[in-house]
Amino acid sequence: VQLQAFVGGLVQPWGSLRLSCTASGRIFNIDDMSWYRQAPGKQRELVAGIIRGGATNYLDSVKGRFTISRDNARNTVYLQMNSLKPEDTAVYYCNIRKARTYYWGQGTQVTVSS
Repeated sequence: VQLQAFVGGLVQPWGSLRLSCTASGRIFNIDDMSWYRQAPGKQRELVAGIIRGGATNYLDSVKGRFTISRDNARNTVYLQMNSLKPEDTAVYYCNIRKARTYYWGQGTQVTVSS
């Protein structure tokens, strides 16, 4: 199973960006799908998660600005990021859980700067 994340990049403050991550290989009925991030010198933190039934949870600092969604048919998870702030700058990683196995994407850099 491989996870491939798309569309990081440089964006200005208050701008928007949409991340996507697709799981390929022999995997189906994924349980949880999540996005984490890690800023320089900081620990990796959970940004948003979504279970198969659709319930979501968010890091407090991104509530109201970020939206996580998933397409089960495509094994894809999305993160719509609006009103981006410089403190959102980090490497973003997707993560999926199938039963007791976790898979990580390779990470995509998001830089928020004017």
